[in-house]
Amino acid sequence: MPTTGASGSGSIAAPSYATMPSKLEIGRRYQSQTRVEEWMTAAKAGNRGVDVLSTPMLLQLIEEAAVQCLAPVLASDDVSLGAYVDLTHLAPTPVGFIVRMEVEVISIDGPRIDFAVAAFDEREKIAEGTHERYMMHRPAFLSMLDAKTE
Repeated sequence: MPTTGASGSGSIAAPSYATMPSKLEIGRRYQSQTRVEEWMTAAKAGNRGVDVLSTPMLLQLIEEAAVQCLAPVLASDDVSLGAYVDLTHLAPTPVGFIVRMEVEVISIDGPRIDFAVAAFDEREKIAEGTHERYMMHRPAFLSMLDAKTE
């Protein structure tokens, strides 16, 4: 079903979602880790004096882990798109600490994939929550972008 743009003057076609790859199963997991650097801190994002991993950077790292979890099973003309995040940032992580992100597919419903997500530093769990992504054909996604900028 077409949707109308904000101005009401135009129509963007309904998205063309990807068919779920047969190799994607509930329970699929991925882990990644990185060392917290100064440029990743809340201080660098404008929160003066807070030299710990920023929440937006934590979210980016978790989202990157979810993307990498799906990458091996995606068709070459498909993309995964982040749609929803429910994340609790539980504890601060100072510069120099290593953080580990863990994601696990917990639900697959058509093109929607839900992940349980968690992050840990060298001492404790620092975040937990859920993340939702949608599989979509890349050409359809690019067409939506083109229609939006016309």
